[in-house]
Amino acid sequence: MANTRVGFVGCGGMAENHIKALAEHPEVDLVAFCDLNPERLEYVRNTYGGPQTQTFSDAQEMFQRVELDAAYFVLPPFAHGPEFLAVEAGIPFFVEKPVDLDLKRALEIQAGAKEKGLLTAAGYMNRYRQGVQKVRELLQEDPAILTLGGWIGRTPRGRRQPGAGIGSWWPVKERSGGQFHEQVTHTVDLVNWLVGLPVEVHAYGARGLNRGTAPHYNIEDAMVVNLRFPNNAVANLWSSCSSNGGGGGVSLSVYANETTALFTGWEHSVRILREGGQSEERIPGEPDIFKIESYAFIQAVRTGDRSLVKATYDDGVNAIRVTLAANRSLEVGGPVLVNE
Repeated sequence: MANTRVGFVGCGGMAENHIKALAEHPEVDLVAFCDLNPERLEYVRNTYGGPQTQTFSDAQEMFQRVELDAAYFVLPPFAHGPEFLAVEAGIPFFVEKPVDLDLKRALEIQAGAKEKGLLTAAGYMNRYRQGVQKVRELLQEDPAILTLGGWIGRTPRGRRQPGAGIGSWWPVKERSGGQFHEQVTHTVDLVNWLVGLPVEVHAYGARGLNRGTAPHYNIEDAMVVNLRFPNNAVANLWSSCSSNGGGGGVSLSVYANETTALFTGWEHSVRILREGGQSEERIPGEPDIFKIESYAFIQAVRTGDRSLVKATYDDGVNAIRVTLAANRSLEVGGPVLVNE
């Protein structure tokens, strides 16, 4: 079987996690890179490409000139839309999280992919962790009652202007969607997978408290988001750009009748307690999770086994349903329905 020919639209730091992993895959050829930054294009081609690798500044030209078996889209939230090119060409595609800042556009991409029967994947790598999968299995028989979690990080600072990399777009609400949409999306996706899709969201936001921010900073300093599920289970998730003194990080705690799962760190190492604390299991998070995620997608492309993909584009759409509902809740000052 011939090697799988892969092209990338977006070649920044996040994309490099996947590019580096696939450059080591013996059955993958990285044949095309597309990015608006010519220096970045030269870097990824020289570092990870081969003699056959072509570079482009225009995604449409890339899809017209290069034969692809799979495509990766690793773009800022505001820059999505090139996924339509993969849909039109009938090419399986992977989209890094969050899959869009525009739900209407994401739904159109989703509908197009469904119509073509395309294999898709979304960049929610934590679903591939053994600890997460073990907890999901336990919660099938012992559903979650209360879930708590989120991401707490430092205040975005610096002097770069909009258009000059992640430091410019991430702190801008109309470009990133805010920290809850762009970063806590990972926690939202895990809640969707472990607990279920919530039906109602009520968010509160803090603004005007951070000092020394980048000049174009206008995202919330912090958010707390309450979720209600169809079975009346509840969750409270949070985001914050305020822990400049330290003590922040990533966490997720799930409490059920007989199961407690305590995830800690970006790697989501988990401590699982059962039977009133008498039984305890610890599962460390995998360090090479992007490689695990990308290899699963490539294997699915090569074999047609869609069960290898733990997070599809559909799952990515469900994640932004929740995070964009949280943003709507801030705007209206009250609870909103996720699917309204």
